[in-house]
Amino acid sequence: MKVLVTGASGFVGTALCARLAAAGVGVVPAVRSKLGLPHEVVVDNLDAATDWRLALSDCDAVVHLAARVHMMDDTPQDHLALYRATNTEATLNLARQAAQAGVKRFVFISTIKVNGEGGDAPYRETDVPAPEDAYATSKWEAEQGLTQIAGETGLEIVILRPPLVYGPGVKANFMRLMQTVRKGWPLPLGSIHNRRSLLYLGNFIDAIRLCIEHPAAAGQTFLLDDGEPVSTPELIRAVARAMGRPARLWAVPVGVLERLGTLLGKRAAVARLTGSLYVDSSFVRSRLGWTPPYSMASGLAETVASSK
Repeated sequence: MKVLVTGASGFVGTALCARLAAAGVGVVPAVRSKLGLPHEVVVDNLDAATDWRLALSDCDAVVHLAARVHMMDDTPQDHLALYRATNTEATLNLARQAAQAGVKRFVFISTIKVNGEGGDAPYRETDVPAPEDAYATSKWEAEQGLTQIAGETGLEIVILRPPLVYGPGVKANFMRLMQTVRKGWPLPLGSIHNRRSLLYLGNFIDAIRLCIEHPAAAGQTFLLDDGEPVSTPELIRAVARAMGRPARLWAVPVGVLERLGTLLGKRAAVARLTGSLYVDSSFVRSRLGWTPPYSMASGLAETVASSK
């Protein structure tokens, strides 16, 4: 098998390429700038006019990871045209060329934010999509376009909607959380009783690998997670255990946190800490027989060890 992986130099792409190569799969890594990877293809601009013919030559499947990522300081409709250009139009351009090149399967990495921003009930594949920002909207529009292309060409589409992914090399908010716990700073989050789904990088890669080939994955959308939803305080305690450090939590009422967030212009950030966003991943387990190979505890241990 030969697989084109876009976003090959990113957090997930690097790990996926290594896993596929170790399994004897021919990997074509698509990168923004030359890195010296075996068989790499440099793609300067990801848009509706990108020429993928060389990269797609003799490929059996595509895993499309490359995207304009969600930025925490974006306003709900900030840069919508830019998100659409990269996440929607460029994706559909690649899929059309993949179908023309004889590629059999196209695995699209979307986001759980297509379902919404969370709530009291777990998300499922059968939910009516409710994207709220430009990033999620562009991903949802890409999903709809891919479904249309599949109907027109026979290209097998598989859509994956992951929640927050963590693992060795993780950056942004998860890295900041680990740094805060390592420094022993107290966190006013002990009164939060929410549920959040996370996905360890090793589990994500395992699921992608399965979806590249499994016959029953064709035409499906799957929600993924570790299968262990946790509250914000539980996650902090788990990170602290992995570090061999105490979790310094003090109980501040959620209402107080929300009022402070509003006053400080951090309402959305506080909402992510206090609100629930979790998934029911039973469909991918039953349909593909998939079980996450790593527990959250082992995933956190690997993540913490890599961050020292």
